[in-house]
Amino acid sequence: AWAILNYMGEDGYVRIARRVMETSLRIQEEIEEEMDGIHVVSDPEATIFAIASDTLNIYEVGDEMQARGWILDRQQAPPTLHVTLNQVHIEKEEDFVRDLKESVELLNKPSISQRMERGAMKFVLCFALCLAHILPKAWLTWLTSKASGAMKGGSGVPEKTAAMYGIMAELPNRGDLKELVLDLVEGFTDLEEGEEDEQKK
Repeated sequence: AWAILNYMGEDGYVRIARRVMETSLRIQEEIEEEMDGIHVVSDPEATIFAIASDTLNIYEVGDEMQARGWILDRQQAPPTLHVTLNQVHIEKEEDFVRDLKESVELLNKPSISQRMERGAMKFVLCFALCLAHILPKAWLTWLTSKASGAMKGGSGVPEKTAAMYGIMAELPNRGDLKELVLDLVEGFTDLEEGEEDEQKK
């Protein structure tokens, strides 16, 4: 930060910060005025803000945005998408707004296959919640470990994570949740055998 500020000078830094803030405010305004089903949480005073929904599964919105090339952090309590903007996003504002609007419109009018997928996800969540209340702790821990292996699948970051985050929110044992998260992180940060060989050279 010191080197950048020293290179650009205070005026240059303030100019960039102002442009990023203006971009953030315009995106938030578009969300509030043009997108039915989602809203900005609170009244952010910086270039970081969260998106939530009272009618949609916000994690499904995140999945749709990820399919379009945007990575939005998923958060819980309450379920939100975390948006962080910086200088590189100044020229991408229209692309982001367009893709977010398309994602929300798609989920507001789901296709038959999407409705079936939602139904299956709700069943899985209800089933997981029932198991969490009736199974002994040791059994639930064992099932959680098996589920983490299935979800990471050795193929990197999952393409869709709405169901995964829904299940995480229902786990009563936070220790199991910690292990699940650690397993998932390990799954998409581990190098393949060929990649490991390249790193050693």
